[in-house]
Amino acid sequence: MKKILLLGGSQQQIPAIRAAKEKGLYTILCDYLEDNPGQYFADKFFLISTTDPEAVLGIAKAEEIDYVMAYASDPAAPTAAYVAEQLGLPGNPFEAVSILCNKERFRNFQRAHGFAAPAGCGYGDVEEALRDIKNNRFRFPVIAKPTDSSGSKGVGRIDGIAEAEEKLKTAFRFSREGRIVVEEAVGTYGRQLMGDGLSADGRLVFSCFADHHFDLAGENPFVPAAGAFPADLSGEMLDRINAEIQRLLSLLHMKTAAYNFEVRIGDQDQIYLMEAAPRNGGNYIPEVIRECCGTDLVDCAVRAAMGEDLSSVPFGKPKGYASYYVVHSPKAGILDHIEIDPFVRAGNLLQEHFVKSPGDCVEAFTAANTTLGILVMKFDSREEMTHMMDHPEEWIRVIVK
Repeated sequence: MKKILLLGGSQQQIPAIRAAKEKGLYTILCDYLEDNPGQYFADKFFLISTTDPEAVLGIAKAEEIDYVMAYASDPAAPTAAYVAEQLGLPGNPFEAVSILCNKERFRNFQRAHGFAAPAGCGYGDVEEALRDIKNNRFRFPVIAKPTDSSGSKGVGRIDGIAEAEEKLKTAFRFSREGRIVVEEAVGTYGRQLMGDGLSADGRLVFSCFADHHFDLAGENPFVPAAGAFPADLSGEMLDRINAEIQRLLSLLHMKTAAYNFEVRIGDQDQIYLMEAAPRNGGNYIPEVIRECCGTDLVDCAVRAAMGEDLSSVPFGKPKGYASYYVVHSPKAGILDHIEIDPFVRAGNLLQEHFVKSPGDCVEAFTAANTTLGILVMKFDSREEMTHMMDHPEEWIRVIVK
């Protein structure tokens, strides 16, 4: 039996474990959390950090694995690429994956190769960043973000000098390597876009984008609260976005891989590839895309890790309307209950994935790790989908005491 090493066992990563087992693979899981739910689905489990490449490599050698995969995890993606490269397994260049997973290196790469990128700089301490902000190096508002975090953890918008130090310190607190990026906010036309894609032998063979929705009244308005598929884009703009992605993948010599993209369209129609993470998206995005387009990106991700030929994956066009919605609380406290309109539950809900139960302590919604759960939903029209994602207060209530 062939063996696959999977890096990360959160609830959202269980679909990859299941997909690997359905292919007859022996599944070995690494995760640093003792209570991760994935360990109960995998054949073998090691309590080890997925961001420790040498330790993971040691396990890969000892277990004589055939494949390695980091599903829906930015921090683990470089480790997977490193192990694959060291052992000669299917994978992508470690250097390229490392660039894509580090916000400072990615921005530097973009600027060096003529991609649209916000004005910004990387910093190793608060004082240096604060000095540049005070010396008017940037135009407000600016965004401070850790170079190596995911799920919007530590990201903050700075509108003036008075709040700069606090936001910078928060960004540093969430960086494992102790570095942050400060960059000018990008003015956009329309909504921010996100979506998943797939390359086969370096060629972009699939992409599907959504309109991002945010809780602008929340403590961190940069955390996505919903993603509505497909995005309201013209065919011409979609072609331009895909062309920029293809140029990026070619320059990095990427091979076969799944991706999660964040894209903004500037007020002059510039295409900003804000992120191009070499892994599937979280929040059950592959399940939402399967409902929208029919393409099974979880299966494709496992096949990519196995080195299979994915060149014939259809560049499926959207056939319906689907979204994920992040169930969240506006304040910290004890979760009493969650109310969902019965008509919505009967007519729109496809999947419910809750990580919090009544009686649990919950935090205010500030990052992906403070969510209460994810809903996968379907709709009859774009109008219905957009309205419900913009006005969740009309159909869901989170009661916290």
